[in-house]
Amino acid sequence: MADQMQWANALSTRPSLEAAITDVVQQAVSSLTVPADLGLVFISSAFTSEYSRLLPLLAQQLSVPVLIGCSGGGVIGTTGYGQIHELEAEPALSLTLAHLPQVSVKAFHIFPDELPDLDSPPDDWIDLIGVPSTPVPQFILLSGSFSSGINDLLQGIDFAYPGSVTVGGLSSGGGLGSRIALFYNNRVYTEGTIGVALSGNIVLETIVAQGCRPIGKPYQVTRGDRNIIMELDEQIPLIVLRNLIAQLSEEDRVLAQHSLFVGLAMDGFKQDLHQGDFLIRSILGVDPTAGAIAIADYIRPGQRLQFHLRDAQASAEDLEFLLESYHRRQIAQPSAVGALMFSCLGRGEGLYGKPNFDSELFRRYLKDIPLAGFFCGGEIGPVGGNTLLHNYTSVFGICRATGSRE
Repeated sequence: MADQMQWANALSTRPSLEAAITDVVQQAVSSLTVPADLGLVFISSAFTSEYSRLLPLLAQQLSVPVLIGCSGGGVIGTTGYGQIHELEAEPALSLTLAHLPQVSVKAFHIFPDELPDLDSPPDDWIDLIGVPSTPVPQFILLSGSFSSGINDLLQGIDFAYPGSVTVGGLSSGGGLGSRIALFYNNRVYTEGTIGVALSGNIVLETIVAQGCRPIGKPYQVTRGDRNIIMELDEQIPLIVLRNLIAQLSEEDRVLAQHSLFVGLAMDGFKQDLHQGDFLIRSILGVDPTAGAIAIADYIRPGQRLQFHLRDAQASAEDLEFLLESYHRRQIAQPSAVGALMFSCLGRGEGLYGKPNFDSELFRRYLKDIPLAGFFCGGEIGPVGGNTLLHNYTSVFGICRATGSRE
């Protein structure tokens, strides 16, 4: 039998870092029948004071050619009994080991001042990352903060590596202003972006659940400047929005007071827009005098948008819709071997009122594959063919080999 891809994850809730490391290494190594080519480690912010000890302690028990990871306000992993847990605000350590035959594994760390200009040629980005554009790589990125240049890096990767898939998240801590950590082989960073490029016999498939439902109808931006919407369908945006809210149910009108978003259509040519066709962005404010609306992204005249609401039910229905769609598409494909989950700190128990909601829904459709990840300060995943940074989102990266079933 040919050498097959293998993927193992272990999760520990031991409050002692030494004990947690022993737990996850023993569990993960015993689950693999071959040496690992890649390791991914996610550590709870409950261990903030011990971030510097993680890699030396791991190195005493584990040898893996490439190891990356980060801190998270919560940690996601799979226990030895196959149960997935999303552990928020408590000690937790998650270790994933992957055996990736016929896959080139290349790790990198990039500081923001190393990024080329956005008008630079593709070769400048390829030289920076150190990975050829063919075979098309798949990327996992873990970034320090919004100041890490992550948005420019995502644009550069999309430009230099057409057809690539990128998932990941921004490292997070236990609260506002808390410390974060990025782990790269034997070094710890607090800024920039670390990542791994996987090239060869591997596919990363994505589910990007933005957790919103549309209200009203799509409108066209007839006048705008940068992130300011000045006209919708040649009308004053604030009047359009007030008229729309007046038509909502009482429950939705209450929800619109604190959970109203804008969905930007990602395909300028698609006429019939549906769930998943929009990039969800926050509304930053309104100008009552001019009736303009400011949003957390750039807009352009001619672009279409639709207002959205977010709540626990919309979030659950959105994820289930995407999981069902993915499941239907994958029936004839090789089986997935493992998955990563990058979920917003604003989801989890705070949104749903109970733990493990997104991960348990994922497990309902993709049974018996290890799932690992963390709660992020921003999530990285593709929408409409572009890789983007999200909020309030759960991004899943599902890994399988490219080859046919045996």
